[in-house]
Amino acid sequence: MLEDKSPNLTPVSAYGEFGLIKHLTEHFSLENSSSQLGVGDDCAVIAPEGRQVVISTDILAEGVHFNLGYVPLKHLGYKAVAVNLSDIAAMNAKPTQILVAVAASNRFPVEAFEEIYAGIALACKHYQVDLVGGDTTSSNSGLVITITAVGMENKEKIVSRSGAQPNDLLVVTGDLGGAYLGLQILEREHSVFLANPNMQPEMDGYDYILQRQLKPEARTDIKTILAELEIHPTAMIDVSDGLSSETLHLSDQSKVGFRIYEEKIPLDSLTISTAEELNLNPVMCALNGGEDYELLFTIAPADFDKIKNHPDFTIIGHAVDLEQGNYLVARGSNELVELNAQGWDAYLKSKRG
Repeated sequence: MLEDKSPNLTPVSAYGEFGLIKHLTEHFSLENSSSQLGVGDDCAVIAPEGRQVVISTDILAEGVHFNLGYVPLKHLGYKAVAVNLSDIAAMNAKPTQILVAVAASNRFPVEAFEEIYAGIALACKHYQVDLVGGDTTSSNSGLVITITAVGMENKEKIVSRSGAQPNDLLVVTGDLGGAYLGLQILEREHSVFLANPNMQPEMDGYDYILQRQLKPEARTDIKTILAELEIHPTAMIDVSDGLSSETLHLSDQSKVGFRIYEEKIPLDSLTISTAEELNLNPVMCALNGGEDYELLFTIAPADFDKIKNHPDFTIIGHAVDLEQGNYLVARGSNELVELNAQGWDAYLKSKRG
């Protein structure tokens, strides 16, 4: 579609850089009171209103983080926002603004940009964040999207990765491994299509894990749930690179070790059945797959009763002294398996080639 030279498609040159930005952003409005000045000036103006500001940025590059052979541009725009807001959620802060920068080669017409920004607009509406700036430029290497996300919170409510203590409980939201298996299905069907374009992709029955990969959601809802439960996490991180890697990040920053119990790791039934179909271990998919964008956090042992039966949370382990290391406690045998950071590495392109 992107290489179609049909006269119905509009070349970017018809608008120019600044005209394109105006065209893509003119329907975005500012809803947060902290957004004082948005798109159209040299800088955005953001008023923290007595709160601290948290900022995160992330890059999605074609051929490294996504494959346009099976990723719709509208989904890509939505996902680019969601994965950045996940970092804000991991600080226990409220996301408020984003800035978007897009670089694209000349094979992308204006209509492609419109699809990307349609997805961005949906995400902004869903998460109640404002688009306050950004940029567009040309690229010699396909499509690159960079999002900078801004959030705000009172100082005492912000949670970093460094506050876990021995005996704290390790908790995760939702379920894990589904996004990685969704990617495996997409890659499989794309390979079949490349080998025989007349073959119809077999996607029926995989809806949940495909959505986990193509249109993940940031767990911005968790902040409110924890507040209602009167729980303040001692440390927190989002699960973007796999449970194993994120646990090791918490260990490094908090100077504690962890024990994760294999039988406690939350897995959706479709994740399990798809892993078995592909001859994969679903637990390994959860440990090393990544892109689940759930939240992994620690809480004080005294908060156990507040969270033990809550449907959004699973207690999967606990913190120990740093010298005891980081291990998975194997199901049934209690054998200790050392955790290793085998998740997604953009420089190795170990998951998405």
